[in-house]
Amino acid sequence: MDLQLLQKEVAEKIGVDTSTIHNWEKQHTQPEIRFVARIIEFLGYDPLPQPESFPEKLKTHRLRLGLSQRKLAAKLGVDPSTIYHWELGSHKPVEVFCRLLERLLK
Repeated sequence: MDLQLLQKEVAEKIGVDTSTIHNWEKQHTQPEIRFVARIIEFLGYDPLPQPESFPEKLKTHRLRLGLSQRKLAAKLGVDPSTIYHWELGSHKPVEVFCRLLERLLK
């Protein structure tokens, strides 16, 4: 995708500085979670792979919303390690949390 934009223009649209764009392009750093939603909006498409399993869906939707595990946990009123285990697939949420997740991640 070549929009013929300067790094400065891209940085302004996403809300970061030019050095951040440079580091992303050179793969020196990865975008922070909080910028994922802005990047998707800027690109006009979602580059994240389509999730298949519940753990993949949870993580992908969380990233699309720009939420860390800690922030999602706070929204749900659970410990961050709970989100970690749900995304790992070692635990499954009980029904009440499934409903909350469904509403939150739409």
